[in-house]
Amino acid sequence: MKPRHEVPENRKWRTQDIFATQADWEALYADVQTRMDFSSFEGKLNTAENVKACFDALYNVIGDLEKLSVYAHMLHDEDTRKSENNALQARVQALYVRFSSGIAFMTPELTSLDEKLLKEFASNPSLADYDYELKGIIQEKPHVLGKEAEAVLAMGGQVFGAFSNIFGMINNADLPYPEITVRGQKVKVSHGMYGVLMQDPDRNVRKKTFKAFYNAFIGLINTISQTYISNVNKDVYFARVRKYESCLAKALEGEDVSPKVYDNLIKSVHRGLKTMHKYVSVRKKVLGVSKLHMYDVYAPLVDDAEMKLDYEDAFALVKEGLAPLGEEYGKLLQRAHDEGWIDVEETEGKRSGAYSISVYKAPHPYVLLNYQQTTGDIFTLAHELGHAMHSYHSIKAQPQSKASYRIFVAEVASTVNEVLLLKHLLATTNDVKLKKYLLNYYMDMIKGTLFRQTMFAEFEALAHSQAENGQPLTKDSLNETYIGLNRKYFGRSMYSDPEIAYEWARIPHFYRSFYVYKYATGITSAISIAERIYKEGEPAVKDYFKFLSSGGSDSPVELLKLAGVDLTKKDAFDAAMNSFEDALNQFVALSDIK
Repeated sequence: MKPRHEVPENRKWRTQDIFATQADWEALYADVQTRMDFSSFEGKLNTAENVKACFDALYNVIGDLEKLSVYAHMLHDEDTRKSENNALQARVQALYVRFSSGIAFMTPELTSLDEKLLKEFASNPSLADYDYELKGIIQEKPHVLGKEAEAVLAMGGQVFGAFSNIFGMINNADLPYPEITVRGQKVKVSHGMYGVLMQDPDRNVRKKTFKAFYNAFIGLINTISQTYISNVNKDVYFARVRKYESCLAKALEGEDVSPKVYDNLIKSVHRGLKTMHKYVSVRKKVLGVSKLHMYDVYAPLVDDAEMKLDYEDAFALVKEGLAPLGEEYGKLLQRAHDEGWIDVEETEGKRSGAYSISVYKAPHPYVLLNYQQTTGDIFTLAHELGHAMHSYHSIKAQPQSKASYRIFVAEVASTVNEVLLLKHLLATTNDVKLKKYLLNYYMDMIKGTLFRQTMFAEFEALAHSQAENGQPLTKDSLNETYIGLNRKYFGRSMYSDPEIAYEWARIPHFYRSFYVYKYATGITSAISIAERIYKEGEPAVKDYFKFLSSGGSDSPVELLKLAGVDLTKKDAFDAAMNSFEDALNQFVALSDIK
């Protein structure tokens, strides 16, 4: 790793585009502190004028808080060792706490108003920037309790949120990471190392890893079971207290998504399971095993096919692969390269991984990388630039109150970029081994994101439904439900090892109930959009840019319709399944599998 000062300036992000100096950050911090008091609006949100004034003041402060926060966050991630950067983050967090407390009266006060008046506010031209937010308050109104009851529920926040924290402690602090011997060396199977070892070409290493890792969870299963069951019971409690039809309905209304989408996802994936089963059968044949186990799921089907490109070559390749999105998109990518949007290299103390971050009151988004010369990092570059372009277009087109898009659509633009790049590479390479590698990469992406996450989503729905119907949840009932789904999704060519019944017990996302389905709908939408762009060209690109520019201006399901994706119907899901089957057929043909 290099020290940061040795990295060329054109490979570092320009934080000075947000604040020229840290003194400027301090000046805004001091100014924001003077604008945190919203008490003058309390009890007066009964006229359009007062609501507009309150929201205007609110978003002005939010914009500056985000600006302060993103700058501190970026400085921290440049070098996590610097305590002064940690201190900046802590100071912003303290401001957020004060801010949240100061605006706590707003939602209860607005929901207490007559629905007719709220609808008048939502249709008032002077409140056009806030109409979608006001519609959300109207939708929430039947589920908001009286002032005293809301205060009681608010006081229980730390208690109700404790189950996720408890699991986090079990999963990260108390889990006894097992040790196994790999080629004569002792290796501790941590969460990160588990993922590495499960791709080891030595099947015996994968088997030892799988069994040792799951046995660590099995040893704690009674505590983990009770933690998860309590989390589900908490969800049932809140759904009933707030008068929702079900836990699922409550969770999806918070995202402004119809339960029909969730149901449609599961039914559509069920229709596509025959292709998933064929993929499992092909995996079994390629690996040459008489019995395919769960520890063979991540074994590479193609070895040594890495594209080892320098960053500049990788960027040029990504830009080439995204050419179907048009000349203006290409120019914007080049700006990102030339104008300090991207922090490229791994350096001492720098945060690991990759992400994109944006702020409304900054001239452009930013991307953090730790670029290495691997195929995966080339796709990561395309992925993060997709996030950045989505943020750039939404911020450019929308008022601040509507610029941020929901998590439901957050992975769409990034995955569109990955699919377009992959299609470009498949169309332009004559290297059979690389083609097989890319097809395997794509199939595993769909297997892991569409099929696996939908299986998780179905498990959550079944567990919550059981609790809602008064059937007690136990570790045995959860195991039985999970292994049944595993057999259903992987088919007869896969042996569902007894340990896999406990996989539900190691999934942190299950403590953010009904979250994982968004990964599945996201990749479905992205594949459908990318396929349409390839088939239709400019009309599909124009529709896609409408979506990129839509931010959070409407329900995410409605916004996807701008790009030609209707998740309440089966077409997008069928397109994703067809794309998966096409990749599988190409892989089989290149592999000469009978």
